Amino acid sequence: MLNTNTQYDAAIAACENIFVKKTTDYGTAWRVLRTISVVDQLFIKALRIRTIQDLKTQKIGDDIPSEFKGILNYAVIGLIQLGLDHPTVEEMDTTKTTDLYSAQIALARSTMLAKNHDYGEAWREMSQESFADLILVKLLRIKQILHNKGVTLISEGIDANYIDIINYAAFALILIEEGKH
Repeated sequence: MLNTNTQYDAAIAACENIFVKKTTDYGTAWRVLRTISVVDQLFIKALRIRTIQDLKTQKIGDDIPSEFKGILNYAVIGLIQLGLDHPTVEEMDTTKTTDLYSAQIALARSTMLAKNHDYGEAWREMSQESFADLILVKLLRIKQILHNKGVTLISEGIDANYIDIINYAAFALILIEEGKH
């Protein structure tokens, strides 16, 4: 478990580094995004990974690891937006932004630890294709929940799906770093 924790933290640190730099470059322009817009951005990135996997070639510079990092960061943005409860054209302070990022990552990490305990790190045997497919499934679920006006009868909510997306992206990055993907 120590190896997973260290690897997870390294994957997250790489993503957070990008997030902080993009926040410096662009501010918090993403605050304007509604939930469906975040989901669509995630969908585009996950579908691009799947297309590259299927075609075994790409024409744009961002590689698959870059896309998984983007997915992880947009899922964090999705959680932040849910927590703030309303998209707005409002610049947010960098310190507050990074604090919110860290809080959502702490929640995702806690979930990862609990699930790893129960599932015995089954993700280590999964293919990169499965991570892309499962992220797409989670996004389609979120779209359905939005279609249902946020109401679920028995299923997890939008936030739980975002957390799973964060963890799937982190797992994919860990396996890529290990050379397994």
